Amino acid sequence: MNAILFDDHQVWQQLKPLTWTRSITDIRIGILTVAEKWRLHLKADIAVNTLGYLQARYKTHSEPSALHIASHCLPNSALVEALHKLKSGEKLMLQTQLIAYRLPPGGSLESCSSVQFDGAITTVTRTWDIFRKNGEEIEADFAILTKNRLSEKVPDSVQIIGDRSKVFLEKGASIECAILNTKAGSIYLAADSEVMEGSVVRGPFSLGEHSALKLATKIYGPTTIGPHSKVGGEVNNCVIFGYSNKAHDGFIGNSVIGEWCNLGADTNSSNLKNNYANVKIHDYVSGKALDSGLQFCGLIMGDHSKSGINTMFNTGTVVGVGCNVFGGGFPPQFIPEFSWCNGSDLSHYKLEKLFETAEKVWQRRGLVFDEKEKQLLTHIHQLAIA
Repeated sequence: MNAILFDDHQVWQQLKPLTWTRSITDIRIGILTVAEKWRLHLKADIAVNTLGYLQARYKTHSEPSALHIASHCLPNSALVEALHKLKSGEKLMLQTQLIAYRLPPGGSLESCSSVQFDGAITTVTRTWDIFRKNGEEIEADFAILTKNRLSEKVPDSVQIIGDRSKVFLEKGASIECAILNTKAGSIYLAADSEVMEGSVVRGPFSLGEHSALKLATKIYGPTTIGPHSKVGGEVNNCVIFGYSNKAHDGFIGNSVIGEWCNLGADTNSSNLKNNYANVKIHDYVSGKALDSGLQFCGLIMGDHSKSGINTMFNTGTVVGVGCNVFGGGFPPQFIPEFSWCNGSDLSHYKLEKLFETAEKVWQRRGLVFDEKEKQLLTHIHQLAIA
């Protein structure tokens, strides 16, 4: 089966700033990204249809009979079964929501007949969905990744509270003198990850390849840390996509952090308002603050953004792509793309300065910040600053 994951433009806009630099298919929720989930569930070749300026980063094909799936929909067994039954000239709907379709020869989406799906589907349509639905996705990914496999041995110095079968270590994962609590969910340590001494972890939790929990880190699930990241301090119900660091003390909760971010020592984010009211979040579609309907909601940070030492983020703060935030007091609750933010003062973060930092950061990971990456950020700069 050939499958194409397509980005709904409205949903893609709603998921900014995280989608400025990626297709929805590259959003990490649970252990895996959306594309990785579909690849495992369908056992299929996956292509991506996304926004024009991002398309060059993804494999695509134009096979008329391919199965097209909305990328903000996450797979489950019932949905996969329905997709296998979908015929040419049919579209799968959840009430009025388009889930998937197969075009008839020479036909169009409008000519497809509707087939209603009567099961449950997990969707990601807002940034806060990523941390809010992360727990159920960790469990779903854990089940498919560990099926018929044996974990590496957990050292005797590690105390496990709850079901030991809910702890899985990939080859090369390292952990010593830590406490793991699986009563609320599973704990997955990917290949060559490390949990340092004194760390305490409550599941559900996933630690990505080559990532590390620093000494005496406190993790409250559901939390996901993607690959090549370092995390310390206190973290509660957060998703860090990967290649980002929060290596020191400080608290973040109910937050989503993109790639190539760094939170300086003692960076803290509030996730609850003093009056316990619902948290409002900047909406890129309307340009206004939108009621999230959540009482707990912390920081949403786009790729290539940084915070200085002792930075304090207010409840429901959104930081765009390529920002540098530092200084005393609380910064604004919306910091636009490519901002140099000193306290409450905003100015433009010059691209050449951002590139200088990015080159050093990528080099530390053994990677090259090349012209393609520069062109991508330049294009986003033109779109965002115009």
